[in-house]
This record gives sequence, structure tokens and C-alpha cells, in this order.
Amino acid sequence: MTTTDRKAREPSEASAESGTGALARTRAALRAAASALLGYAAVRALGIAALVLCDGRGTRHGLRRLAVMWDARWYTDIAAHGYAGTPAVPGPYGAYQPYAFFPLYPKAVAAVRWVLPVSVHTAALLVAWAAGLAAAWGVFALAGRLYGRRAGVVAAVLWGVVPYAVIESMAYSESLFTALAVWALYATVTRRWLWAGTLCALAGLTRPTGIALVGAIGVAALCAAVRGGPTAGGGRWRPVTAMLLAPLGFFGYLAWVGAREGRWDGYFRVQEAWQSHLDFGLSTWETVRNLLTHAEPVWLTDLVVLVTLVAGVLLFAVSVRERQALPLLLFSAAVLFLALGDAAYFSSRARFLLPAVGLLFPLASGLARVRTTGVLVMVLGAGALCSAVYGAHVLLVYPYSP
Repeated sequence: MTTTDRKAREPSEASAESGTGALARTRAALRAAASALLGYAAVRALGIAALVLCDGRGTRHGLRRLAVMWDARWYTDIAAHGYAGTPAVPGPYGAYQPYAFFPLYPKAVAAVRWVLPVSVHTAALLVAWAAGLAAAWGVFALAGRLYGRRAGVVAAVLWGVVPYAVIESMAYSESLFTALAVWALYATVTRRWLWAGTLCALAGLTRPTGIALVGAIGVAALCAAVRGGPTAGGGRWRPVTAMLLAPLGFFGYLAWVGAREGRWDGYFRVQEAWQSHLDFGLSTWETVRNLLTHAEPVWLTDLVVLVTLVAGVLLFAVSVRERQALPLLLFSAAVLFLALGDAAYFSSRARFLLPAVGLLFPLASGLARVRTTGVLVMVLGAGALCSAVYGAHVLLVYPYSP
């Protein structure tokens, strides 16, 4: 072989070796996460089974509920007909418009429909369930890196048994957003800045909570850029690029809606139909005060949301005391602020907290210290059973959107 031939082959051989190495690393990471993924899949399967059994009209009808109730109908309509083909719906505070729902999840559903011969409802569930597994994998990877492998497994299962984990099995965008957010945070913690910025931009196209991730990653990237040198993951340009990439999805969608509505604040005007705006906790305080001081009966869901919010605040305080990684603290703080400070209906607040997986890490770390595997399985199993029954209650008994 001549020197010229050798030089011509070297790039392709190096590329092949690099691809093989990346595939091998992915397989190894998947094997390491197997326990977490199996545990998460098991507890979510239990949740779906509880819904089907309580519904009593067969598996197909129970699964359809997951794909058509509340916001799921908006997402599937957008996936099937686009924004222009999804009509507005009259409401008490204005017309409900599809522009309130960010585009990445319905676009992913439409893509699956294009590839597979399935209905839009089946495609919506497939995307949500796959995203849930990807999110659980990310939770395992991030918690495992910060607290150890056992804590990573526990954290992934805990995310599948939180009170509103039923949302993770619905045709909602929370699972996809959480998957993108947690892997973006993992990339930030491991200083893979270009991945962090790209994933954050995609998360910003998924849910309005993307602004919380933009802030967390932006501040972390700014700190790394100011420090510079090797600690910034190859100098200043990578974190600076992440800072520039991170907000593109969120602000890009807001700009698009503004252009469609003919005003710069078009997205926020659309949200007014849901009475969703920032009031810095006033409506939350009024609702909590009414729950605690009025004698009339209250829904179980209101009490569960209240307990979830209080637990979120307490777990955040523990996270600060344990000096959790800065990006996680910033993201958890921002998500908590949005959940407590938004004027939207009270029952949605617990759902807003689903992506704040860092709040679960202190609890996962504590449970991971339980060395008797049987006891740990019993605790997580009891949590899974309670979550499954409560999820069925939310979808079958509670008359309002979670």
C-alpha cells in the first residue's frame, strides 16, 4: 500500500473506529442502566394496569383514555392537522388556541405516524412512553454520577412513583421535556457544553418550563466561560456557544406565535384563556388559605397537590444544604418558582414539578442507604401501588384536568 493510499484510508478507518467506540459505550451505558429502566417500566406498567382495571371497560378503552383526555387531545389534533387545522375552542376567559402548546412533542408524534402505520393516538403514547424511558435513563445517569449507582436506580424508580406519575404515561409533553432537560443537565454537569445547549434548545420547543432550563444552563455556562481554561470543557467558546444555543427554541417559538398573532406578546395573550400568568404566588396562597380555613369538602387531589408543593420546597432546602450541583439547584428553584408563582388552576402545580428531578435526589440518596434489598423493594413497591391507585383516581374520578 502506498503512502497516499494509507492516508486516504486513515480517515475512514478512524471514523469507523470512532463509531464502533460510541456504539460500544452506548451499549455499556444501557447495560449499566438496565436495573433502573426495568424498575421504572415495572412501576409505570403497574400504573397503567391499575387504570385499566379501575376503568373496567377493557385494556383498549383504558389506554385510549391516556391518549385523549385533556391536553392529550390538543397534542394529537396538532399532530394530525397542524396548528392551522386545529380550531380554537371557546372558553370563559377567551378562546383556547393550539398555540398554547409547544411544537416538539406533536411533531415527534407526527414523525412516528409517518414511519409506522399506527393511529395518531397510538403514536402519541409510543412517543410519551419512549420519552419516559429516556428520562428515567437520564435520571439514573445524573443521580448515579452525583450520589452513586444505587441512588441512581432508586431515583429513576422514584420518578415513576411520584403522585402525578400517571402524566408520564399519558399523551402529554412532560416526559419528553423531562428527558431533554435531564440529559441537558447531565451534559452540563459533565461539561459537554454543545450537547447541553442543543438539548436545552430542543427542550425550549417542548414546554414553557423550558425557560427554567435556559436560565439554569445559561448561568452554569456563564460561570464556566468566566473561569475559562480546561475547567470550561475546552476553553471559553464551548460554554459561550451553549449560552447562545440554549434559548433559541423557547424564544424562537414565542417569536413565531407573536408573528402569527400580530403582536410581540401573542403567546402570553393566548395563555390568558387558561388564566395562566405570573402572579408571584398570590393565587397559590389564596387557594391554600381557602383549603386550610374553609369547612366545605375539598377534593383529594387538592390535598395531594398541597402536600407535593410543600414536599418540593422542603426537598429543595435539603438539596441546598447538601450542596447539590449548581445547574440542578438553579433548575429546581426555577421550576418551583413557576409552579408556585403561576396563576393557573391549582391542580396543575404538581404536574409542573415533574421535570424537577433533582428534588428527588436527596430522598433517593437516603433510601439507597437501606442495605436490605427486600426492605427497599417493599418501600418502592408500596409507593408504586399508591401512585397507581391515585393515578386512576385522577383520571377516572377527578372531573378536572390534572
